[in-house]
Amino acid sequence: MMGLRQRLLSQSGLLFAARLFGAGVIFLAQAAIARFWGAQQLGEYLVIIASVNIVAVVLPLGFQTIGTYFAADYRAKGEAVLLKRFMARAYGFVAITALALLVLGAPLVGLVGEPGRVLAEHWVPGVLMAAATAVVYTNSAILIGLKRPLAGILADTLFRPLLIVLVISGATLAFTGVQRLDALVWLLAIGFLAVAAGQFMVVLRAVRAVPEGTAPSTMEPRRWWRFALPWVVIALATDFFFDIDLLIISNLLDRETLAVFGVATRVFSIVAFGVSAVYAIVLPEMFERNAASDRPGFVRQIGEANLLACGISLALFAGVLVGAPILLMLFGPAFAAGEAPLAVLCLALCVRSAFGPAALVLSIHDRPYAPLPAIALGMAVLVGGNLLLVPSLGLMGAALAALAAQTLWSAAMWLTARRLAGVDVSVLPRLRELLAGRQVKDV
Repeated sequence: MMGLRQRLLSQSGLLFAARLFGAGVIFLAQAAIARFWGAQQLGEYLVIIASVNIVAVVLPLGFQTIGTYFAADYRAKGEAVLLKRFMARAYGFVAITALALLVLGAPLVGLVGEPGRVLAEHWVPGVLMAAATAVVYTNSAILIGLKRPLAGILADTLFRPLLIVLVISGATLAFTGVQRLDALVWLLAIGFLAVAAGQFMVVLRAVRAVPEGTAPSTMEPRRWWRFALPWVVIALATDFFFDIDLLIISNLLDRETLAVFGVATRVFSIVAFGVSAVYAIVLPEMFERNAASDRPGFVRQIGEANLLACGISLALFAGVLVGAPILLMLFGPAFAAGEAPLAVLCLALCVRSAFGPAALVLSIHDRPYAPLPAIALGMAVLVGGNLLLVPSLGLMGAALAALAAQTLWSAAMWLTARRLAGVDVSVLPRLRELLAGRQVKDV
């Protein structure tokens, strides 16, 4: 047990260090935009990036969200033939949907309000950025499932951040005014495509190590769709929660205030990765335990991951309380208004860690659609909370709406997993075991 905990801590620490470096680089780059380009252009840049991230999740039609699930499953069973067919579908969907969006989406983008106006000015490079990001998401998911988490995560956590800094620096030196943002988006699109292509080569090498296995099952495509459709919603609502939130409140806040909230959510994303890295490492082994019908081992894996995730989230929350004033100071005096909202946002991470990975466990137990009602509840609370609180409370209202949404859906998802899968995915069972062991030791 101690060996598992130490391995999780060391590997998740390495992944978090890579993420922290990359996110820190982006953070400084955004601070430079705020200082030298102005909060107005930073706000527009954040709207573009949030939109690209959301579109990138939709382009593979959910196949990138289940890539880790099926890659781990096929690796454990030695069925590379099925994995290759899955990959052909995933990457094929990215190409087809990106082309359709490029041609058909331009006349419609202006209908989505203020975010649409910003996107319409950068439509072609924006779509290319989204397609490249979708490929990176798909690559990363497959590599994590093949027990290559570092290779899966470095493209998004290290290479793309360094590219962003390089491009922002070049645009700052070579262009002025609105030309800066135009050049930035085009150069990022080209760079993102290069990073995606390089990472795809790593995926191909990793797949060659998996045994070919038996003839493909004709039932597998139906199984893929059964998991992909709900998981694209789950991924949007969890991994890109604040991108959605940013677009919602872009119609309620001015560009400068929106930039402050965007920076606060960027800090939250850095902190949140420290928790998600734990589950990225333990996920393939959870599939192995489940495939071997080792329920005690499966539950033990969840318990150890939850315990470590909760400890990390509490430590990072304390770090944010101390470090937020210094970080936000880099952007200018106006960004100090984000300190208290950022603390509230980080409370949501502690709540999510305590309730555990309910959506993942439900999918492993063949209940992929079960989390959707909880997510619908959370998104309804997010929209309603923003409309109710943001006009009167501004940034703090947006933070409180996000905390309420994540708390309610995490609790609802935990109850769903306990009722349908018969597993308490929260940290409570592991805490009870530790407490009971300590009492026995004292006796």
